[in-house]
Amino acid sequence: MSTALHTSALHSLSLLARGKVRDNYAVGTDRILMVASDRLSAFDVIMGEPIPGKGELLTQMALFWFDKLGHLCPNHLTGDAPESVVAADEVAQVTGRSMLVKRLKPIPVEAVVRGYLAGSGWKEYQESRSVCGVPLPEGLKNASRLPEPIYTPAAKAEMGEHDENITFERTVEMIGLDLATRIRDISIAIYKAAAEIALTKGMIIADTKFEFGLDTDGTLVLMDEVLTPDSSRYWPVEGYDAAFAAGENPPSYDKQFVRDWLEAVRVNGAPWNKTAPAPRLPREVIENTAAKYREALQRLTA
Repeated sequence: MSTALHTSALHSLSLLARGKVRDNYAVGTDRILMVASDRLSAFDVIMGEPIPGKGELLTQMALFWFDKLGHLCPNHLTGDAPESVVAADEVAQVTGRSMLVKRLKPIPVEAVVRGYLAGSGWKEYQESRSVCGVPLPEGLKNASRLPEPIYTPAAKAEMGEHDENITFERTVEMIGLDLATRIRDISIAIYKAAAEIALTKGMIIADTKFEFGLDTDGTLVLMDEVLTPDSSRYWPVEGYDAAFAAGENPPSYDKQFVRDWLEAVRVNGAPWNKTAPAPRLPREVIENTAAKYREALQRLTA
């Protein structure tokens, strides 16, 4: 892996936006260069320390899944090399960690699919026996496999704010019945297909989120990243049964290692309030998180 890249700095292209992880640059009026940095966000706050190699791993994993799932939904890849649109002295910043993609009209809904009960879904289930308005049976535990995957969308938040879980009915109000229904059905189909593939690699995809946009013809297109450890909760099959029996989250391949550390850390004697600035990550947390990302890609592509 190359040297860690916290923030890209391309002088040959105009910066459109910096997200939690990706820096997006305009390439003409119809394409975007997405550069996956090594930044890591947790609880919607960007950590000050990068995770070396993370951006390259995320990009390789996203490209793996775009290739596997292209028959279910068009994606935003152009097929052109990212290195072809930057200056010679910028190639090192984009190689291996970038995608040159179509410029789309983003849809302001995060398409979340859950196959297992975990995270905010588990918390909500304990209160209401439902998640985002979807009723669930009694007797489920933390990390329970759901009878069928459920669609639990979220409204995209502004940078630094928390995404808001919403009902399917709310997405209908936002974007119309036809588009909301298509996104729901395609998202569940993609999740099911990916979950089957992952299981053959000894990995469980507990939940994931997708983002979609519309092209100039109004075609629904899968965009941003897809099924990476940043957008999905991956568990190893071999650790699941013991963790489930204990009512705990199985060990994960994502940034849950960082989340757990942040939940336990004390700032001036009190729990961190989950607002910027984030506590400084110790070397052990950085190294262990980087190792988890590497292991996820290695297992998936082996």
